[in-house]
Amino acid sequence: MSQIFHPGMNPLSKVILFGAVFILIGIIAVFTALFRSPFAIRVGDPIEQPVPFSHEHHVAGLGIDCRYCHISVEKSEFADIPPTETCMTCHSQIWNQSEMLAPVRESYRTGQPIQWNRVNDVPDYVYFNHSIHIAKGVGCETCHGRVDQMPLTWKAHTLYMQWCVNCHRHPEDYIRPKDQVFTMDYQPPIDQVTLGKQLVKEYNILPGSRLDDCYICHR
Repeated sequence: MSQIFHPGMNPLSKVILFGAVFILIGIIAVFTALFRSPFAIRVGDPIEQPVPFSHEHHVAGLGIDCRYCHISVEKSEFADIPPTETCMTCHSQIWNQSEMLAPVRESYRTGQPIQWNRVNDVPDYVYFNHSIHIAKGVGCETCHGRVDQMPLTWKAHTLYMQWCVNCHRHPEDYIRPKDQVFTMDYQPPIDQVTLGKQLVKEYNILPGSRLDDCYICHR
């Protein structure tokens, strides 16, 4: 059988084949990067809620402590979403005719909780306990960002495993005195690493070589 293509086409065909492979790999890499990018998981993107609750107004404006609403955060795995009764403590007297707060009054009247949309979440196979982190001096701001500057709440960090592991490996870069855990815009009194190393010892925090063991988060 006679040869269909000229022998000079062989190098070109190899270039095309190898090029196609690299292009395919490149496309996969680009889509993977996009899928894992902060943009894809809405970092910095305000999450729409049934009631436009402003942490900026309540925290920075009114000076309400995180624990007033998130009552279980110091003793439970979950920060907990405040019940409608907590909202109505104030709003039965203040802005009690506001149309914007109609869903809050309806929830209080019927006993049906408001269906808030979750802002920060981790997969079901990840174990996270708020109380442990607070007891070890991890500030709310460290994970949730400056909520006191959020008129609508958004995710401040990706919460990907590598982001968490970085803190577990170098806790001295992040922890603060326990009485400053709920402080926004915290500034360490001395160099953070120097202070952090002191607190790591004082709070009996496991060394980084043990904090990044798989079983810590995957149970």
